[in-house]
Amino acid sequence: MRRTTIRVFALFTGWLATVAAAVAQAPPTPDLLEHLSGHWVLRGTITGQATTHDVDAEWVLNRGYLRLHEVSREKDASGNPQYEAIVFFSRDRKTGEYSCLWLDTTSNAGLSNSGVAHGKASGNEIPFVFFPNSKQEFHNRFAYDVASDSWTWTMDGVEGGKTVPFARLKLTRK
Repeated sequence: MRRTTIRVFALFTGWLATVAAAVAQAPPTPDLLEHLSGHWVLRGTITGQATTHDVDAEWVLNRGYLRLHEVSREKDASGNPQYEAIVFFSRDRKTGEYSCLWLDTTSNAGLSNSGVAHGKASGNEIPFVFFPNSKQEFHNRFAYDVASDSWTWTMDGVEGGKTVPFARLKLTRK
């Protein structure tokens, strides 16, 4: 009886070790940002003006962050892009919350909390909310369209409870 118990225990322990190894190697929960990685053309309107930007997004720092580099094709008087941004996205795998750090050429005033937003995915959308100051909000909704493998970005300012459209943009793969 004792040998049978030892054998059953040994088999169970072996099975448990195999299951534990498989779980440890299981891929993490799929990340909506996987669909944003790649090379894109952004087209649409910002403050009512037509615009086109080139966007490149790649995983960096041990795949902990998705770095997005956005450059407008429109140039300023000096021949430099009218707009350029570097954006970092991450996702807390425990809570599912996304974070976004947006750095761009509209201010260059240094790092501040107003450049950081958080959001939780809902379906194929990630709604981020930035707080430029205590009286304003800036909403940036990223929505992925599986059928066309494209993204839309809807950006709106909110002040005093009033929503003001800022940008309506679509990203398509290059």
